[in-house]
Order: sequence, then C-alpha cells, then structure tokens
Amino acid sequence: MLLMLLNGCGSGNNRVLEEVSEKVYMVEPSATISIHNYNGAILVYGSNVNEVRVRSLKRAYSHERLNQIAIDVSAKPGALSITAKTPPQRKWALSDYSGTVDCTIVIPATASISALDLNAGEVLLDSMHGREVHARLGDGRIFVRNCFINLDLTMNRGTLTLGYDWWEQGKFSAHVNVGQGNASVFLPTDAGFHLVARAAHGKIANDFNNVPLTTNSSAREMKIDQIINGGGSATIQVRVDKGNIKIAEANP
Repeated sequence: MLLMLLNGCGSGNNRVLEEVSEKVYMVEPSATISIHNYNGAILVYGSNVNEVRVRSLKRAYSHERLNQIAIDVSAKPGALSITAKTPPQRKWALSDYSGTVDCTIVIPATASISALDLNAGEVLLDSMHGREVHARLGDGRIFVRNCFINLDLTMNRGTLTLGYDWWEQGKFSAHVNVGQGNASVFLPTDAGFHLVARAAHGKIANDFNNVPLTTNSSAREMKIDQIINGGGSATIQVRVDKGNIKIAEANP
C-alpha cells in the first residue's frame, strides 16, 4: 500500500512531502529482527501474530529526495532485516534536506531484536516477551513499556523511560546505559528484582528506598545495589554518566 501526502509548511521549496507505505512479511514466532534507521522514529509493538507489518512514513522537501529514501527489507528463514536508507544530508541547503523516516513495526511478541539502531529521534518498544532486545539511540528519547525480556538499551544523549504496568515472575533483565540525560524506571509496588543504579555525575531518587544510597564523594558518584521484595530472578541495572535516575513505584 502506498500513499502520497503533501503538507504545506511554507511555500515553494519549504513544503514537506510525505509518503506512506505498508508491507507485511510472514515470519516464525521466534524470529530474529534487526532494524536500522538514521533520523526519525522506530516504534515496535509486540503482538500475537506470525508476521512483521512495516509501516513507513517518509518526509522530505523535494520529490527527488523523497524518491531517494528507500526501505529495504531482507527476509530469510528465522530472520528479517529492515533498513531505512536516506541520502547524505547537505546542511548548507534546506532544499536538499535528506528527509526522515518513521517506522511503525508490529512483530511477534516472542521474537528477538538483535539490533535496533537509530541516530536521532524516538524509539518505542512495547510488549516484547522474546529472548532479547539490543537497542541503540544516538540523540532523542527511548520509551519501553511492559517488555519482559532481556533488554540492552544504550543512548548517547536524551531521556529514557522504562515502565511496567504489572509484574511477571521470570528471569529477565534490563541493562540501561545513558551518556547524558535522565533515566526513569516505573515498577509495580510488589515487583521483586535486583536493583543496581549508578549516577556518575547526578542524583538518584528511589521510591523503594529501604537502604541508604552509597556516595563516592571524590567522584561524585551515587549508586544503589539492593534486593527489592525478595529479588526474584529479574535484574534492573541503570547507569547514567551525566544526569539523574528515578526509580519510581508505578502504582504506589
């Protein structure tokens, strides 16, 4: 399915052109998915399906640039790769703006994501229950919701939010690394997990605060290493180099 839209945001070469396309690929429930984009968004939803549905929204200032943006999908047994390719951006000319791509992707909730890579923009992960997810964002925002899976989340600069509306007893982990920015984790009051949090140059606010924070005064590092509600088999590990960490009860 292909749809061309024209949004007026100014006149002449300042108009933003948009193109929407959607395709569906059949995959195994335990498939391994990789997703690559440069600027825009990658929004991933886990669902009870045996397919990958890719909806892409391309934006550019000219038809030439819009046509140069390509969504390449490579499929083989047990694996699928999605890559949004954009031409080099010429910063000195607005009319040559390379464009952005927003990818909304529905995949089996039991699939794994071997690589999710975005230079700048927004990443969303929702309702994943497979083996693992590896996601990297340069600058922007990451939001992860109800993903009971081994998470490896890395961001250079921006804000990261990890949230669980309920808790499942199982062996999974979340490893979060933020270079510069803030990280927030929202968990149910009765969640049992091992919490390790380190703010190299920042503060930590902890609703599950039954032990004092450890502070390295010489390095200005604050850290927590504690067992919450018996621990269970889950681990939440958060590190922020420059910025603050918030560990909050989702339903206090």
